[in-house]
Amino acid sequence: MGKIDTSDFKNGVSFLIENEIFTIIWFQHHKPGKGGAVMRTKLRNLRTSGIVDKTFNAGEKFEQAILDRFPMSYLYKTDESYVLMHPETFEQSEVPASLFGDGIKYLKDGMEVNVIEHDGKLLGAELPFFVELEVVETDPNFKGDTSSGGGKPAKLETGATVTVPFFVSVGDKVKVDTRTDTYLERVK
Repeated sequence: MGKIDTSDFKNGVSFLIENEIFTIIWFQHHKPGKGGAVMRTKLRNLRTSGIVDKTFNAGEKFEQAILDRFPMSYLYKTDESYVLMHPETFEQSEVPASLFGDGIKYLKDGMEVNVIEHDGKLLGAELPFFVELEVVETDPNFKGDTSSGGGKPAKLETGATVTVPFFVSVGDKVKVDTRTDTYLERVK
């Protein structure tokens, strides 16, 4: 494995700290009035998905973590895990729900997800940022105060619930941002 130091920091770079893999999601070089320069960072822990703020001294060295990302198709759920299939080798892998994080509520049969591996060990599975799903349950459309910009809850085909505008009805397909649980638009 290669070594990197703070001058190699870029968003998306992953490295090891105390056997945990962190990916940089934000960084800033900072030179205080006195003392050495430091690198402020926001890091995502790949095992827990938690975000931490860490400050490093300029020039500090780390073990780089080379991550493999590749697409797999979601097949079905067992009691404990989700079965994914590699599209080229057709090899199947069981992935625990914890590796998906909160986005799992948008997972639909046949959906393609990105799997993240390090040294042959599965670390996580990422859903697409945007998914299109059918509304299976919501209050009937009603003429009301739509000027307030409010909305109503809608249950989607995967069981997830999002807030949608009043004009959305059962049977409509909607586009949702899985990172923020936000309704984006009705899909024709």
